[in-house]
Amino acid sequence: MLPLALDLALLPVAVVGRGVAARRRLALLDEAGAHQVAVFSDAPDAELTRAAGDRLRHRLPGHDDLADRALLLVCDLPQPLAARLAADGHALKLLVNVEDDIALCDFHMPAIVRRGDLVLAISTGGKSPGLARALKRWLERLFDARWAERLQRLARRREHWRASGRCARAVSLLTRRLIDRQGWLSEPPRDAA
Repeated sequence: MLPLALDLALLPVAVVGRGVAARRRLALLDEAGAHQVAVFSDAPDAELTRAAGDRLRHRLPGHDDLADRALLLVCDLPQPLAARLAADGHALKLLVNVEDDIALCDFHMPAIVRRGDLVLAISTGGKSPGLARALKRWLERLFDARWAERLQRLARRREHWRASGRCARAVSLLTRRLIDRQGWLSEPPRDAA
């Protein structure tokens, strides 16, 4: 396993599904800033229809629909249909994820804690989604909403340090010193007391 962060503003994505899991995948993509999302569903529920809006195609995708995509996310479909879609995606050299079917996946969807631009991803390689969810809840307490501003503060300082001619190693050291001085990594979660 190699964790990667993809810039979904640049990659075209297809979500194929019918209900709750498709809505969950679509919400993750929206939170990640995906701009080129097509949602395919032959039987969307009302909430998926609302969430997808004009991105929804009221059918399952064909070869031509997937040819211009980079990622394919399949969920809420019977296994034989999901397997066929995964095979189509693989034939087109797409990265494919089929929810709850590790054998059909090129990648796994991690549990995510997002605090602004700070993204913490937890993966068990598909072996225990329950553990990933439990770790997510734990990390949500450790990394509360204040971390979004902390990251912005560090980004502004980094920009200043780089503009003043400091090398990457010096910037890393200054970053660590600021984090230590602020005690950001030594404070307990708010509800741990």
